[in-house]
Amino acid sequence: MLFYRCSLPLSRSTLNYLTGLVRRERVKLGSKGRVLAAGQQTLMTLAYLKKGETFAQLGSGFGVGTTTAWR
Repeated sequence: MLFYRCSLPLSRSTLNYLTGLVRRERVKLGSKGRVLAAGQQTLMTLAYLKKGETFAQLGSGFGVGTTTAWR
């Protein structure tokens, strides 16, 4: 189980796989510094899809601004 402020019924291997996809996409796009690491970005996206929280709630949960959560 992965935990945020809710439990996500996903395995660690699922998170690792999706994190790898995010990392490869960042390299492909030539993305520079980000506030969140690829794993945290992936976890935030999965939490958004599972719970449907607002971007303000997600941002506060991950310690980033609302605009960063939206992006």
